[in-house]
Amino acid sequence: MSEKSPDAYRTISEAGEEAGLPPHVLRFWESKFAQLKPVKRAGGRRMYRRQDVLLLKGLRRLLYDDGYTIKGAQKYLREHGVAAVASLADAETPSPDPAQDLKPTVESQQSEAPVQAEVPVQTAPIHDGEPVALSESQINLARRALSRLEQARARLSGVLEKTA
Repeated sequence: MSEKSPDAYRTISEAGEEAGLPPHVLRFWESKFAQLKPVKRAGGRRMYRRQDVLLLKGLRRLLYDDGYTIKGAQKYLREHGVAAVASLADAETPSPDPAQDLKPTVESQQSEAPVQAEVPVQTAPIHDGEPVALSESQINLARRALSRLEQARARLSGVLEKTA
């Protein structure tokens, strides 16, 4: 990509390349995040401003690195604002706990019996006999994955009981 001024408009390909996302993801996210509104030229060609690219990078971090769902990222964006999400773009510190923003979503998806999955924070995989340090976002992702597995197991048990 050619070196552009930070304030120059970017095509969807350039914005995607800078944010580390394919163009189809940018189009999809436009439908999911009302705050993401690139300028559209004649013929519908999208042109992304610097702030749009920073928002894309922040959303990418929430969704890909921190493990937020689309609904969780939407809630985070509504509660914290575009500037806060855009500031996550190049931040090295982890964003707030995604489990907090997703708790209502997870609870609303649970069926008859709620399942609580507990993963101690100190738990770490062992590599060559030595514990491996996990980041807070990795721990949160593991907690959420375990919770989803437990929910699926409970639903499957319910289905099997009904058919027996």
